[in-house]
Amino acid sequence: MKPAAALRHALTMGQLVAAATVLSRLARGRDRAPSLDRETTGPPAESVSVLIPARNEARRIGACLQPLVNHPDIAEVVVVDDESSDDTAAIAASCGATVVHGTPPPRGWVGKPWALHQGLAQVSGPWVLTLDADTRAGADLVRAAVAAALERGDDLLSMAGRYRCDSALEQALHGSMLATLVYRFGPPGTRHRPRPSRTLVNGQCLLFRKEALLRAGGFAAAGPHLTDDIALARDLARRGWRIGMVDAAALLEVDMHDSARSVWREWGRSLPMADVTTRPRALADTLTLGVTMALPVWRLLLGRPTPTDWALLATRCALVAGLWRSYRRPGPGLVLSALADPLVVARLAYGIWRPSRRWRGRTYPVTAAAVAATGGRGGTSTR
Repeated sequence: MKPAAALRHALTMGQLVAAATVLSRLARGRDRAPSLDRETTGPPAESVSVLIPARNEARRIGACLQPLVNHPDIAEVVVVDDESSDDTAAIAASCGATVVHGTPPPRGWVGKPWALHQGLAQVSGPWVLTLDADTRAGADLVRAAVAAALERGDDLLSMAGRYRCDSALEQALHGSMLATLVYRFGPPGTRHRPRPSRTLVNGQCLLFRKEALLRAGGFAAAGPHLTDDIALARDLARRGWRIGMVDAAALLEVDMHDSARSVWREWGRSLPMADVTTRPRALADTLTLGVTMALPVWRLLLGRPTPTDWALLATRCALVAGLWRSYRRPGPGLVLSALADPLVVARLAYGIWRPSRRWRGRTYPVTAAAVAATGGRGGTSTR
C-alpha cells in the first residue's frame, strides 16, 4: 500500500473509532435527569447562603443581586470583593448584600478560589449556593436546587443555565465551544457517574453543604487552578463525593461575554482545561474533536465529504437541536455554529499547547500542584 493510501486508511479508521466514542457519550443523553423548573420545586430543607466572588463586576453585579437580596428562600447574600478597582463593592452594598473585602491571593492561589475560600468562612447557612456575577437566578432556583440535591443524593450539585449571546457571531462561537464539551463529556444532567478524572461541573452555579466542604479543606484543592471548578469537583470525587449536574435553563440565565472576541479570548482560555488535564488525555480529546468536528466541516467546504463525514455532520446538526433551549434567543448563529468548529478546535489545541496563567489582570506562577494535575506539564503563556 502506498504511503498516501496508508495515511488515508489510518485516518479513516481513526475517525471511525473517534466517532464511536463520541456517539457512545452522546447516547448517555437518553438517561438525563429531569430539568429544574418551577413545577418540580419544593421548600428548602434548611436555609441557604448565596456566595458570589466578584472582581471588577460593577456593570453586572447589580442585576445579579437584584433577584437574590430579600428572597424568602435565601438567608443571606455574601459578595467577596476581590480587590476590584471599580465600584463593585459599593454597588453590592447598596443592593443589600454583605460585602467581604477580599485580601490578595497568597502564593499558590488563584483569585476566584481564594475569594470563595474567604467567603466560605463568612457565610452562616448550612447550604451554600455559589454564583458568578454574570448569572441571573430565577425566583425558584434555590428551592429547585436543594430539592434536586436531596433527591439525587448529590454532595456537590452544579447547574447549567441558559446563555445570552448578543450577536450571531458570538452565538456561533459559543455554540461551537459548548458542543466541544458535549463531545468530550456527554450531555449535562445524565445519571452517568464518570470516573473522577472525567468529572465535569459548571462553576457558575454550585450547591453544597458548608460543613462538608469545610471538612474537605474548603476551596484549597482548587487554589492553584484557573480551571478551579473542575479541579475542586475532581478532588472531591476522588474523596468519594457524589458530584452531579442538572439542566437549570428555565431558572438560571448567564450573560458570560460582551462580544465574540470575548468568547474567543476568555472561554477559549479555560475551555481546554489545560491545568487539570493530563497530556495524554488532552491529546486524545484534541484528536477526537479534530476528526469528528473539524475534519467533516473542512471536507464539506472542499467538496469531498466521506460517508462518515456525512454521518458526523448529521450528528452535529442534531446536537444543535439539543442545545437549542440552552440559549435565550437561539438563532442563525447557533444553526451555523458547526462552521466555526475547525476554528474552535484549533483554539482548544492552542490552549492546551500554550496554556495561559493570566486572568483578570493578574498573572499567576505555575505551581507544583498545577504541574502535578497535568502529569508534569505547566502553563507558561502570559497572554
